[in-house]
Amino acid sequence: MESLKLLSRFFESIEKDFRIGSTHIAIFAALVQFWIERGMVNPIQAYSIEIQKIAKIMSPKTYHKCMRELDNYGYLLYVPTKNKNRRSSIYFHL
Repeated sequence: MESLKLLSRFFESIEKDFRIGSTHIAIFAALVQFWIERGMVNPIQAYSIEIQKIAKIMSPKTYHKCMRELDNYGYLLYVPTKNKNRRSSIYFHL
């Protein structure tokens, strides 16, 4: 039920936010799905490729751009790692 509230609040928030596009929405929905699959633990620890696969996004550059924007716009907190052997942390504002 908490996952539905999270998605619902996100969609309410983006309704009038012209900066958010379909790629942002796909990534956020993929993050929620990943979060549910991992036991709803905050923060999510994920490799970009794991989220890209769920969101159907092929370009790492697009993924990272959208994640930075979602962070900058206040929809989540994205803490990327430069180490390819470590997962990035993604925090939902619950």
